[in-house]
Amino acid sequence: MPFIDRRRFTLAALSAPFVCTSAVRGDDAPSKKITLGLIGVGTRGRDHVNAFLRMNDVQVLAVADVVAERREYHKKLVDDYYTKKDKASKSDCKAYNDFRDLIARKDIDAVVISTPDHWHAIPCVLAAKAKKDIYCEKPLTHAIAHGRKIVEAVKDNKVIFQTGSQQRSEYNQDFWKAASYVRSGRLGKVHTVCIGVGGPAVECKLPTQETPKGTDWDLWLGPAPKRGYHSDLCPKGVHKHFPAWRNYQEYAGGGLSDMGAHHFDIAQWALDMDGSGPVKIEPPEKGDSGLKFTYANGVVMVHGGPSGCTFIGSHGLIYVDRGKLQSFPEEVLKTPLTDKDAKLYKATNQQRNWIECVKSRKEPICPAEVGHRTSTVCQLGNIGYWLRRALTWDPAKEQFEDDKEANKLVDREMRGDWKL
Repeated sequence: MPFIDRRRFTLAALSAPFVCTSAVRGDDAPSKKITLGLIGVGTRGRDHVNAFLRMNDVQVLAVADVVAERREYHKKLVDDYYTKKDKASKSDCKAYNDFRDLIARKDIDAVVISTPDHWHAIPCVLAAKAKKDIYCEKPLTHAIAHGRKIVEAVKDNKVIFQTGSQQRSEYNQDFWKAASYVRSGRLGKVHTVCIGVGGPAVECKLPTQETPKGTDWDLWLGPAPKRGYHSDLCPKGVHKHFPAWRNYQEYAGGGLSDMGAHHFDIAQWALDMDGSGPVKIEPPEKGDSGLKFTYANGVVMVHGGPSGCTFIGSHGLIYVDRGKLQSFPEEVLKTPLTDKDAKLYKATNQQRNWIECVKSRKEPICPAEVGHRTSTVCQLGNIGYWLRRALTWDPAKEQFEDDKEANKLVDREMRGDWKL
């Protein structure tokens, strides 16, 4: 099996802690359609536009983006789709520069937020206060304290919230299966988890470029520190790639958060830690992998190893990534799950699961608390790498113990008049 050298893994070896190495770098329409507004229509936002357009019980009414070409492109995309589908109807999708104008519309039931990470918390809280259901991309927030604000706003306003952690639902449900086998004790006592994703975020030192006409750069920055425009952060016009703002600590959490929000999410799920998290963070002296998270039950999760998630227990291991699901011994995954095994939430499409829950008012597969806890793990990892010392974390209080410097990084100061 690729990634797993069988000669290295014996049941005797599996009883000892494992050291991870090799850092990685629609449906029938109801009587009333759910009306939707999409905030942020870059590459990922366009994926969402196309997905929701195909749902017969959803009507896209508006899009918002700080780049004029992007919002006008997607307005036309929506209008053309609906006109082609039903020539007798008149589609008039509105395009907004400022997302607050979209949220203010009383005829919009729900919003989809696909902005850069530093622009998740404020739209989420404002939308929740406006009683709109929310789908927000992962990682949920850019600061641990902001995530808690989202959870509180969602609870107080009784809105349906889905985090875009689609590995729980999709990819042939391989991640659901892996988590189910781990949760059901098929590996015996799990002692180590390896998460192979990129490194921590770094300071943005890009030079300043001329701001393109039609781009509201100050609004793109929003609560982030003031700096000059650069196309790596906010590409010109309609683009087809994922921008590099993900690399920089002013706007995101690096590869550690970008793909980590997917894979750490599966680890939290499999370890039954959706409402909690690790209690100790131990970074390496140098390098961008090897940081260790320790949970109160003694399980160690290592940032490093092959891409994806590797769960190691006293009876074997399970490795899962997109398009890959393996175990050693092979019999671990060959033995079918039964009614006696753990019953994890099952869905087949993250967006569709949200829409169904908007209609039923039931909780979706990845609600705000779950998204917040996963995002917290990513941010704890970043803080560990930035400070380069062992940290003790209280997942109930969401504070570091006896460390003022670390606790300052739990929150982020917002620029100007922006606030939660």
